[in-house]
Amino acid sequence: MSLSPSQMKTVLAGADILLAEPRGFCAGVDRAIEIVERALSKFGAPIYVRHEIVHNTFVVNDLKSKGAIFIEDLDDVPPGATLVFSAHGVSKATQNEAQARGFQVFDATCPLVTKVHVEVAKLHKEGYEFIMIGHKGHPEVEGTMGQLDSGIHLVEDVADVAHVQPGQTDKLALVTQTTLSMDDAADIAAAVRARFPEIRAPKQQDICYATQNRQDAIKVMSPQVDIVIVVGSPTSSNSNRLREVAQKLGTVCYMVDHANELDPAWFVGRQRIGLTAGASAPELLVQAVISRLRSLGAVSVRRMDGLLETVKFPLPKGLKMDTPDTPESAS
Repeated sequence: MSLSPSQMKTVLAGADILLAEPRGFCAGVDRAIEIVERALSKFGAPIYVRHEIVHNTFVVNDLKSKGAIFIEDLDDVPPGATLVFSAHGVSKATQNEAQARGFQVFDATCPLVTKVHVEVAKLHKEGYEFIMIGHKGHPEVEGTMGQLDSGIHLVEDVADVAHVQPGQTDKLALVTQTTLSMDDAADIAAAVRARFPEIRAPKQQDICYATQNRQDAIKVMSPQVDIVIVVGSPTSSNSNRLREVAQKLGTVCYMVDHANELDPAWFVGRQRIGLTAGASAPELLVQAVISRLRSLGAVSVRRMDGLLETVKFPLPKGLKMDTPDTPESAS
């Protein structure tokens, strides 16, 4: 549908915007970005980062402008350089290679991903094999599966469960990618348990608190609105899951990387707009979308009642900033 400039200015005349709570950055993303920024501040540019620090185009480009260089292969990191591992985690082979090459390494792996890695290592020593629910090729999945040389088997959907062939079933444990759809993961986990009734479940749910909270919020929001906009990059797993949750509830939903991707034709005949953001999308992008919606005629913004997230993860040693009162040598 093609709209004239005058139509575009009034397509949302009188419309309301409902803002999801919580939305946007989680503690793991905050920590990962701060690690790169502090490394740049302490050691100067360039700082090398293996893989996108988080899956958001704006964040990555902003850090590039400050001197971060994003690489996939450690061969692209010069000797003596400072290297940051992304929030998604890396395999044991990558960790060992970085150590062997003598890089100064700061690990920005989300502590909730690290928790999964620690559990895999612990149970592996006890003789367990693993079934992992996740998306093939996602860096978090590659990092978790790369904690072991063998004995960890990926399933992406319920159909995969029938074909997985662990070497033994006496000691079998289940792990999941942290950014999955809770509903999809539950369905796949149920199929896994049906085939392997004795499989060991995670001590705590692997899907992270932020993923769960944002999906819960969009489930509450979707029935109240005519359309949902998710702010997030195409590579962001948790952002894509938010879009899918809304669509499964029957609500029209689009995901945008930036406000300039909004198509006024999406909003014809819609007066209630839901707005949320993936865990790697900064709030300034949400505010840019709000400004764009106001330019199309939206008049009010209302925040949902929702959980207040207070989780904060500590930074790695060596990135505390020097101050006159608390010199780093005394810490």
